[in-house]
Amino acid sequence: MAKSSNLDAFDIQILRELRQNGRISLQDLSERVGLSPTPVARRLRQLEEGGIVTGYCALIDEVALGYEVSVFVSVQLDKQVDVSLDQFENAIQTFPEVVDCWLMTGNRDYLLRVATTGLAAFETFLTGKLTKVPGVANIESSIPLRRVKSGVARTP
Repeated sequence: MAKSSNLDAFDIQILRELRQNGRISLQDLSERVGLSPTPVARRLRQLEEGGIVTGYCALIDEVALGYEVSVFVSVQLDKQVDVSLDQFENAIQTFPEVVDCWLMTGNRDYLLRVATTGLAAFETFLTGKLTKVPGVANIESSIPLRRVKSGVARTP
């Protein structure tokens, strides 16, 4: 069950319910999708084994923890060769401020979402860490004003 085309209406409903509440009990999940717990457990196991459900986590309010500023940062490397990409990606893994990092197409190589306690902390991250990563040629930052839509994952 590796492709969404193999999913039926019950699988899709299971995914939608899990997206809303990853801690839902098997009993409650079965009641919501209209199947008994045994087939729901089997379907859930298949979704996990098929790589569609990749894990479970808590959604954390970054602002409540003091990380009030998110900044989107586009990074361009001086060379787009495997060694440079690997070096950059390894450095990014060590920076707790980087919440998301995407390898991109277009005129920038990476797009990061950085969460900090404020603009001063972002400046410290930018000048003390990101600009010091070997191979970084250009950085462009954008500060979001407000989140219009938020989601965990798209489901069919």
